[in-house]
Amino acid sequence: MEFKKERQLTTDLTYNHDLDNNDNFSPDDQWLVYDTRTEKGGIGGNATIEKVHVATGEKKVLYHLDKNTAYGPGVGAVSYSHTENKVAFIHGLMNSSKDNPYEQWRRTGVIIDENQLNEPIFMDARDIELPFTPGALRGGTHRHEWSGDGKFIGFTYNDAIMKQLEDSTGAILNLRTIGVSKAESKVIIDPENPENFSGDWFSTLVVEVVPEPQPGSDEISRAAGDSWVGTYGYTDRNGKKQRARGFIGTVKNSDGQNVDEVYIVDIPEDITLSSEKGLLQGTESDLPSPPKGASQRRLTFTAKTEQPGCEGIVRSSFDGAWLAYLAYDQNHIKQVFCISPTGDQTIQVSFHKSDVQSGVRWHSSEHKIIYVQNNSVIQRDIHSEGFEVLTEPSDNAPTNLVWSHDGKTIAYNRLVENEEGISTKQIYLLEL
Repeated sequence: MEFKKERQLTTDLTYNHDLDNNDNFSPDDQWLVYDTRTEKGGIGGNATIEKVHVATGEKKVLYHLDKNTAYGPGVGAVSYSHTENKVAFIHGLMNSSKDNPYEQWRRTGVIIDENQLNEPIFMDARDIELPFTPGALRGGTHRHEWSGDGKFIGFTYNDAIMKQLEDSTGAILNLRTIGVSKAESKVIIDPENPENFSGDWFSTLVVEVVPEPQPGSDEISRAAGDSWVGTYGYTDRNGKKQRARGFIGTVKNSDGQNVDEVYIVDIPEDITLSSEKGLLQGTESDLPSPPKGASQRRLTFTAKTEQPGCEGIVRSSFDGAWLAYLAYDQNHIKQVFCISPTGDQTIQVSFHKSDVQSGVRWHSSEHKIIYVQNNSVIQRDIHSEGFEVLTEPSDNAPTNLVWSHDGKTIAYNRLVENEEGISTKQIYLLEL
C-alpha cells in the first residue's frame, strides 16, 4: 500500500502547537492558527495565540497576555473566520486570580483582526448583576466557530449565575448548552464591576436544557459537540435555506439512564426577540432563553436500540445535506454515520473492524470525509464503500484533523518527543 508523504511543519519541541480540532486554516489556506497550552496548565495557564505559514514555517504571534498566571486569564481554542483574516478564541476574565481563577463560567470570546493586532474585540458582553441585559451573557463561552458567511459565531456555554445557584442549593444547575453571537449591534454594560464588560456582538443561547429530563422524552440536560450545518445552512422541507447548528444532546432513556443523541437547532436570522419561553437575558433562577424562532429537534433515537449513544462533534457537509457523527454498529465497533438534517435518512458510512478514533472533517465542496482509524488518516466518499488510507499506521496517532478550504491540504497534530523524552504537539501536513 502506498501512503501519502507527510511533512512536519512545526519543529520547536519546547512547546505545544495545539490545533484543538478547530477551523485552523486562514481563508486563503496560507496560515494555520493554534494555541500553545500545556497539558498541566490548560487554557487558563496559556498566554499565546500563534499562526504558522503552511509553506515556509514562519510563525507570528497574534495575541499574547504579558501578565498571565496559572490562574488566568488564559487564552486558547482558536479558529479562523472563513471570510476574513480574523480569529476568535477563548479569553478568561481579566481579573482572574488565585481566589477567582479561570473557569468554564468565567470566560468570553475575543476576536483579533489581523489588521489591528493590538485591539482585541470582546465578542460577547457579560453581565452578572440584576437587571440582566438582553444580548449579554452571564458566564463563559467556548469553542467559538464562525459561520460560513461570517455573520455568526457559535459556541458552547456555561453560566455563572446557575453555578452560584448550584453551589448554594446542591442542585445540579450548571448545565452546558449552546449559543450564538451575531455581528449586528454592540451591547453596552456598565464597567464598574470588573466581572462585567461590553461586547461588540449580540449574544443569545439557542438550546434549551433542563436539570432532569423526563425519561423517554426529547428533553436534554446537556448540549455540546456543536457545529454549523452547511456553509450557508440546509434546505428545509419547504425548499428554504435554514441556518442551524447540529449538536449532541443528552437525554434519559426509559430507565432513567443518560444517552447522547444527535440534535439540530434552527436559528433565526433575528436573534434579538424574546419568545414565550422566557427572557433572552435569563433570571436569577433560570438560564437565558432562546430567541423567538429558535427550534431544536432530535434526529437520532439510539436510546431504544442495543447500541445506544452517539458522540463526536456533529459536523456537516458543505451543502448541509448530511450530518456526520460516531456511533456503534451491531458489532459494538465505533463507526461513522451520517443523518440528514430533517432526520429522514441515516446511513452507516464506515465498516471498519476496529473503532474510528476521531471525529469527522468534511471536504469543502464534495461529500468526502477524513477521520482517524487504526492510527491512520482515512479518506472516503460517504456514498462509496471504498476508502483510502493516507498515512502509515504508527504508535503515534494523528489528532485534531482539519481540511483546507481548497481541499488540497490536511493538517493535524502528532506528539513528538524531545531529547529528554518530553512530548509536545507539533503540526503535520498532508498534500493531496
